[in-house]
Amino acid sequence: MLPLFLAISAQASDVDRAELAKIGQKVFQNECAGHIECLTSWNAGEDFASMGIGHFIWYPQGVPDSAKRFDESFPALIRWMVAQELNVPAIALQGCPWNSRESFLAAQQAESMQQLRYFLQQHMDAQVAFMQERLEASLPRIMQAAPEGKKQHLKANYHRIAVMPMGHYALLDYVNFKGEGVKPSERYQGQGWGLMQVLLNMDTRGDAMAAFVESAQQVLAQRVRLSPPERQEIRWLSGWEKRLQTYRISR
Repeated sequence: MLPLFLAISAQASDVDRAELAKIGQKVFQNECAGHIECLTSWNAGEDFASMGIGHFIWYPQGVPDSAKRFDESFPALIRWMVAQELNVPAIALQGCPWNSRESFLAAQQAESMQQLRYFLQQHMDAQVAFMQERLEASLPRIMQAAPEGKKQHLKANYHRIAVMPMGHYALLDYVNFKGEGVKPSERYQGQGWGLMQVLLNMDTRGDAMAAFVESAQQVLAQRVRLSPPERQEIRWLSGWEKRLQTYRISR
């Protein structure tokens, strides 16, 4: 198993700080269109807050892990920042103190929320460094979870994307955006939508980035079709597709 992802991990690590800073700005534009207020958000129809440039998920305090369909990434980011000896605001060191979108929005101008936004604004570099480590950590999990007969197909498609000018951005952003695709709860009717599913679904012919974007479009359209009707996920699909198109745009 190990040889299959060692080369991939090394390739993911070969990104300098200037490149990561550019990627961080692109992710910030994708999630927030550059608006600082968006660094602390709670989207309509969701049962969690979305924090930072990557809209890292933060469930209300007391929600059991079994009830968390999506990977909760904000606490992991905060633990990583504490390990980097950053002066994390006290409000982020505990569980999410708001138990509903309404209470969260009512607190948007509270001093503690403003301090948290300022902290997230000042440490965008740390957030994208965390995202980079998250991508690297995801690779062995994705390879392990892939069907035995499809591992080489997945690995080949990863390499095809990684060597392209916008490839590392596409991989890092998609993992942050829609996850690894290995968590059983991140499925609708048994079908996932993470990076693993996109790489497995990719055509091996032609332009790699075009194939990646087309595969992601198919995977996300399938997610919407299979989603619970009450979530009304169709409202997000055009925005998701617009985001995918940024992977094609040259620097």
